[in-house]
Amino acid sequence: MTKNTPETASKNAVNRNLLILHFTVFIWGFTGILGALISVPAIQLVWYRVVIAVASLFLYFKFNRTYFGVSRHSFLSLIFTGALVGGHWILFFAAIKLSTVSVTLVCLSSITLFTAVIEPLVSKKAISKLEIIAGLLIIIGIFLIFKFEFNYTKGIITALTSALLASLFSIINSKQAQKLEAPVIAFYELGGAVLWISLYLLFTGGFNKHMALTPADAGYLILLGTVCTSLAYVAGVSVMRELSAFKVALITNLEPVYGIIMAALFFGDMKKMTPGFWAGAIIILSTIFLFPVAQKQISKRRSKR
Repeated sequence: MTKNTPETASKNAVNRNLLILHFTVFIWGFTGILGALISVPAIQLVWYRVVIAVASLFLYFKFNRTYFGVSRHSFLSLIFTGALVGGHWILFFAAIKLSTVSVTLVCLSSITLFTAVIEPLVSKKAISKLEIIAGLLIIIGIFLIFKFEFNYTKGIITALTSALLASLFSIINSKQAQKLEAPVIAFYELGGAVLWISLYLLFTGGFNKHMALTPADAGYLILLGTVCTSLAYVAGVSVMRELSAFKVALITNLEPVYGIIMAALFFGDMKKMTPGFWAGAIIILSTIFLFPVAQKQISKRRSKR
């Protein structure tokens, strides 16, 4: 019989959070399916998405009579982090317009590399060579999955900036998760995203006829805003009490893998399941699952010195 030691409890907590994170990334992969079904343009879609997400979290707090007040400092910090979230999504869709989905997703995989460099600087720790190698392997894996095209300079710069913003708000959330509950963090950050995206639409004339919804769009958007955004965002933040921002970024790279598999299942688009896809998927999966093993072996060697 296994003793329930603090070390065992901590390991179980990490494993539980890893399962939650994989499920969350799987849900994020499903957003591509919904995005293909919704006829609303990308930026308007994101606005509806975050508005529905914030509304659903507000109803959750009211229904459960949960206090969700925060200090002025936390409020401002979360609202401005919401600017990073909104900026990430806007730049993500802008990058697709300036280049292609393939180029954008390859560049977006650099989140892992950005996090491997920035997180240690914020935490005042040495940069891990292993994390840098893992980040590079992830980029190679995504590169193999998608046909990368190099003649989209503006799109590449935009996508890399989107990846940088995603890395920054992930690192910030890993700190916030130690002080505040995940639903509270999600509510204010997504509320901030609503504010900044609304300002973006206001100044670009985005509140126009493209905001019109069909009944089908409304149904898909409710699913996207509740399950794929508010629920998934809360789950994604909650795991950061046990997992580092780098590990979260590492596993998040499975999103395109899950997305392509689901697209093949839902739309019968088997052309995407190329040898390149399988080679890239194997590299990504191997990196994700072998990384903790390699990390453990390195720690053992250091402890023996």
